[in-house]
Amino acid sequence: MAKEQKHFRFAKGFLIGSITTATAVYGALHAFKKHVIEPEDQENERIEDNRRRANRKSLQAHQG
Repeated sequence: MAKEQKHFRFAKGFLIGSITTATAVYGALHAFKKHVIEPEDQENERIEDNRRRANRKSLQAHQG
């Protein structure tokens, strides 16, 4: 094989490998966000909504 062909094969493999690695990292981060961070945020929002509702109920019960 000519030296240029080997260089081209190496560059092509390096590019494909880099893109594949970047895609895998992005997929892992996206999955982590969907399965860990978003459910935590939703739970915090639910707790905050319940707290607001309880405060409103408490104020209404003591209005006189």
